[in-house]
Amino acid sequence: MSTFVVVGGDAAGMSAASKAKRDDPDLDVVVFEKGEWVSYGACGLPYYVKGEIQSLDDLVSVTPEEFREERDVDLRTGHEVVDVDPESRVVTAQSDDGELRQEYDHLLVATGAEAVTPSIEGMDREGVYTLGSMSDGRDLREYVGRARSDEDLQQPDRGPACQFLETCNGPVGIVGGGYIGVEMAEAIAANGFEVHLFQRGDRILKEFSEATSEAVLDHLRDEDVAVYLGEEVEGLAGRDRVEAVVTGDGRVPVEMVLVGTGVRPRTDLAEDAGIELGETGAIATDAYRETNVPDVYAAGDCAEAEHVVTGEPAHVPLALTANRHGRAVGKTVAGEPTEGGRVAGTAAVKAFEMEAARTGVLDHERAREAGFEPMTETIDAKSRAGYYPEGGTVRVTLTVDRPSGRVLGGSLASEYGEGAVHRSHALVGAVTEGVAVDELSNYDLAYAPPFNTTWDPVLTAAKVVDGKR
Repeated sequence: MSTFVVVGGDAAGMSAASKAKRDDPDLDVVVFEKGEWVSYGACGLPYYVKGEIQSLDDLVSVTPEEFREERDVDLRTGHEVVDVDPESRVVTAQSDDGELRQEYDHLLVATGAEAVTPSIEGMDREGVYTLGSMSDGRDLREYVGRARSDEDLQQPDRGPACQFLETCNGPVGIVGGGYIGVEMAEAIAANGFEVHLFQRGDRILKEFSEATSEAVLDHLRDEDVAVYLGEEVEGLAGRDRVEAVVTGDGRVPVEMVLVGTGVRPRTDLAEDAGIELGETGAIATDAYRETNVPDVYAAGDCAEAEHVVTGEPAHVPLALTANRHGRAVGKTVAGEPTEGGRVAGTAAVKAFEMEAARTGVLDHERAREAGFEPMTETIDAKSRAGYYPEGGTVRVTLTVDRPSGRVLGGSLASEYGEGAVHRSHALVGAVTEGVAVDELSNYDLAYAPPFNTTWDPVLTAAKVVDGKR
């Protein structure tokens, strides 16, 4: 019997394990996960902290028991793989019961990514959080939960929360203006806290277009979030616990700080095993997710993938990429070689009553490095027919290659529910297929007054850009 070993029990790992076992029931599938949680939706943690999701269990797609009993996967939680020996094809895992050695025929490294811990003085003070795991979400929920009445919130899942929770009662600082920073600003403010968001660069959501970033920034400020742009956080001051965020311009008093400055791929285990990293710092793979070591694959937030626009490796630590690539590895291991597919860097974010999405390449320097001559245009258009009693505005940014007209990327923003995210799907298709902007302007998109204008904002943007080439 052949054995497929998976290191890491979240999106990529469990997708691979489930698909491999489904396609080849005779395959022995063993999964090692160092934590207690598997197959969970980490993207839902901000909404759990906010209180819209009542239990951490609601974020779990498939329980450990279901994997073991219904899918016949040998799942071993509480087991940390500490060594991979490709020559002998053995992994070594440690648990509370001691050390265990497991042979494999095929191996998937799906170790994910971890929250970046910046070199800021005071990171070790009480009251400083990151949001990189389910336990982090539980602790943050306990913190914000004290501001809610019993009628508004069920008792949060108990965990090792800070002992000072009952005495904390002041403003909150967020370091980082990316996805986590923006989503958590909403989550924390919704619980009655004053929020101060610090961004080192000159704009938030730097992976989006400047126009989208500006729209979200304006909305955050309308929601009374204090946003500090171009502010390098120099320290988190206090005695035992954090009391202020220190920047070059002074001190901002706070009683809790969330640090959300990005993630980095977990690659130590792979490097120690002689598995090569790529130029992004994540694990390098071919189209089938196989590494330089035969029969060893890598997928999810720890691995690279080819970008649809540049053709170069990219690190896109997002849920769909992990699930898609994990599933492909499962099919390959079960006997049907399957490519994981390229990535476009498609993403979406909600900020209070605004939604935004992006795909492809928007940065002009990156586009020029890939051999393009980029140009960008932004338009504002109605989201629904003008005579329809509801609706709002959609802001669309398109970046195209001036000589060829090829659509390189797009970014959209609208009021929540007015379609920025769903409209981005048309742009994903155009970017992925290398469509020219004049072709995009002729897409036959759906129209009805409650949902759209006759000329969808994406089509309007395409016409405008094509006319200015």
